[in-house]
Amino acid sequence: MTKHLYILLALAAYTTISAGDPTPLRYVKNEAFGFGERLEYSVGYKFITAGYAVFQVGKDPIVINEQNCYDIRFDVASLSSLEFLYKVRDRYRTMVDINGLFPWRFEQIIREGGFSKDFSAAFDQKGNSAVTTEGTFKIPPFVHDVVSALYHVRTYDLRNMKKGEVISMQNFFDRETHDLQIKVLGRQQIEVEAGTFNTIVIEPIIKKGGLFKSEGRIIIWLSDDDRKIPVKVSTKILIGSVDAELTSYKGLRGPLTSKVANPD
Repeated sequence: MTKHLYILLALAAYTTISAGDPTPLRYVKNEAFGFGERLEYSVGYKFITAGYAVFQVGKDPIVINEQNCYDIRFDVASLSSLEFLYKVRDRYRTMVDINGLFPWRFEQIIREGGFSKDFSAAFDQKGNSAVTTEGTFKIPPFVHDVVSALYHVRTYDLRNMKKGEVISMQNFFDRETHDLQIKVLGRQQIEVEAGTFNTIVIEPIIKKGGLFKSEGRIIIWLSDDDRKIPVKVSTKILIGSVDAELTSYKGLRGPLTSKVANPD
């Protein structure tokens, strides 16, 4: 189920610390999210709610490689009442550099029906290598995992992008670095349980990466404001679509100006 649900995308303009620094890292301006942000979703097919999902940024920084990091987790689970049909218990965790918004570590635990997969990666963003459960591999500078990519794209100035424009970046998963493209489809006002929002509609296109596969088209609605939170994610499948819709949020870095106060 979650193989078709979320992504996580992105690219952002960044500034590199001066070349005189012995360990140069980048700086990305971030007004989109911060410590303690929590986003909750219902996951379902048509009118049937099958599960729930949560994006959570830890309330305090953690230190990885002597760098302060955001501790970001994505959990998805099936409803207990439906687990006799198909049980899902998945967790993704990324530890993202606060200044540069690139990952130092990534963990994945997948439990879906009879399928299970555990994967972890420690990124050496200075030496451009990843030590993973599959081995050690070369990586490009500031490569993303699939979760850090979503949070990175939230810092990008999407409102000044036109319909049809494409962002290109790279993410690492398993044994390889994969190209990731994000296409801007336009703008739309949508209603979910958490309210009615003006949104920017994007489509991530990825060959492989853990949360997505190329079997179906994935559409994401981001709030059209400085927060750019995922309001809805829809994945096309042979018999329709699987949707994740925002039900509640708290701990935001600022107001959601895209939320419509009194929709008609």
